[in-house]
Amino acid sequence: MEDVLDIYKLPYDEKQPVICLDETNRQLIGETREPRPLKPGQDALYDYEYVRNGVANLFMMFEPLAARRQVMVSERRTQEDFARCLRYIAEVQYPDAQKIILVMDNLNTHTLASLYTAFEPDIARRLCERFEIHYTPKHGSWLNMAELEISVMSRQCLSQRIATIGKMDSEVQSWVKQRNSHKSTVNWQFTTADARTKLRHLYPKI
Repeated sequence: MEDVLDIYKLPYDEKQPVICLDETNRQLIGETREPRPLKPGQDALYDYEYVRNGVANLFMMFEPLAARRQVMVSERRTQEDFARCLRYIAEVQYPDAQKIILVMDNLNTHTLASLYTAFEPDIARRLCERFEIHYTPKHGSWLNMAELEISVMSRQCLSQRIATIGKMDSEVQSWVKQRNSHKSTVNWQFTTADARTKLRHLYPKI
């Protein structure tokens, strides 16, 4: 826990960006009947029946000090999907960074070994060298600021019925563009001193 909190105290450095990475999934839901649109004096109406169209996975990549986030939408949440997310971070988002500091939970796919599942060894090794990983503790995923961004995205963007992967990606990227343009970020206040006081029951007794 203190390891992650120390990372959050680091000053902004474009050569060593701190990225909070997390993922979530959402069911793709289609309409069985055309909804009645919103009109003056009338609420929009949606049929209570719906069609399940599978599940979409969303990778949230959030850099709090730069007030910037990106979201990658995929059909699955395999090691290969996670590896492609890491490659996107390294080669598209931060190609000039010397070291990319990642904060994430210890989900079974969230390892650099996933890169070797998806890519040739030389590519996987080159990508591994770009990252420095810091895991949130077990039952401590709330320490990952990406969870807060996912919560905002869920309320502001994903509360509607979305039927397809393409529509999901379109809606999410529109939300990302708007939130980035507003420079919205997280004002993180929880410190190591707070942890030692408020969560002292988690520390060993000496």
